[in-house]
Amino acid sequence: MRFLRNWLEPRILGIVAAVASTLWIFIEVAEDVVEGDTRALDNAILVALRAPGEPDSPLGPAWIEAVARDVTALGSFTVLGLVVAAVTVFLLLARRHRTAMFVLLGTSSGTLVSVLLKGAFSRPRPDIFPHGDFVISASFPSGHAMLSAIVYLTLGALLARLMPRRRLKLYVMSIALALTVIVGLSRIYLGVHWPTDVLPGGRRGPGALGWWGAAELVKLRSGERA
Repeated sequence: MRFLRNWLEPRILGIVAAVASTLWIFIEVAEDVVEGDTRALDNAILVALRAPGEPDSPLGPAWIEAVARDVTALGSFTVLGLVVAAVTVFLLLARRHRTAMFVLLGTSSGTLVSVLLKGAFSRPRPDIFPHGDFVISASFPSGHAMLSAIVYLTLGALLARLMPRRRLKLYVMSIALALTVIVGLSRIYLGVHWPTDVLPGGRRGPGALGWWGAAELVKLRSGERA
């Protein structure tokens, strides 16, 4: 038990530090967004991603836009909801009830936070050219980026625990991080989000991993097998 405690404590402290830094970055970006300080940079990036002389068309061949729509669907509520549901049922069948509970709490709380923040800031979507995807909610922060970070990084952390080698753990977490990043980039490329919407949204991953840290503490105190 002492070895397990010594193994877990540095990781949990690291998660706490990541959560604190994420919160600080979010506050800084949110302040700049509210004050309008990011508008020039946001406009410049979005315009740079449009074909020269054709603001209605994203930069690059048509197939890239199709790929971007496929990628952005990986961060949709429907896809992520199906993934979370499948994982939760699997964990319940495997009698990992605490882990299933924390997966549900982490993802549902992230969804709630996203909805509340969008309502609080009510930032309009980019309006300098037509959107490349259907949108109905406010712009800040990016729900796709936030929920992708929460779901993929949390599930990646859970899967990495089962890997026997460090390089396999690193590979799993790299894939989870890559999915989070490309979903966020696809939102910018399709013109449905300002770049500064995606930054704080994607940075919610460490906050989601805070649920994993809490799960580890509960497991440690209850003596449950790792």
